[in-house]
Amino acid sequence: MSTSILGYTYGQPQLAHSPITLQELELLKQALLFGDEDVRYLRMSHDVLQGRTEEILDVWYGFVASHPQLVYYFGKKQGGQPDGEYLAAVRKRFGQWILDTAAANYDQKWLDYQYEIGRRHHRTAKNVTDGVESADNISFRYIPALIYPITTTLKPFLAKGGHSADDVDKMHQAWVKSVLLQVILWSQPYVKDGDF
Repeated sequence: MSTSILGYTYGQPQLAHSPITLQELELLKQALLFGDEDVRYLRMSHDVLQGRTEEILDVWYGFVASHPQLVYYFGKKQGGQPDGEYLAAVRKRFGQWILDTAAANYDQKWLDYQYEIGRRHHRTAKNVTDGVESADNISFRYIPALIYPITTTLKPFLAKGGHSADDVDKMHQAWVKSVLLQVILWSQPYVKDGDF
């Protein structure tokens, strides 16, 4: 894990404690059919993806850039133009997120950081980390919507590691489950108290 990325606070004591317990996380993983094999395949993907994060981010940022409704959330409040510094800062954390996902460490530190990521998408803490004047809240509908483009465009990169087609499929399925798990956790700030 990198500690030199601005705003990357994974494992730091100032993070709020997730309202979801580790026991509840385990139950959620069971509901997703996420098990030890998925952890193994995510970790297999780490070596495949480690040197390719910039290429992956080029694809993902290209996708976001081609959709004005997504670019909007990185625009300056005044004038609406994309904030290049904000996009660059988020990109560094996004690259680290790829590696954190592939590391597959589902402990309290990871759980607390998922809560923080959710808060950074929601009006609770959007713009605070980077001190920017941008949209106050990412509309919830776009968060689960991005599961498909993120995971689909990742599969060709997983295939570049020289693994069998079966291993590539299993790495991909583990990624789909992990991204879905994370998006569910990021959704918590959007859900009315008592309903999550």
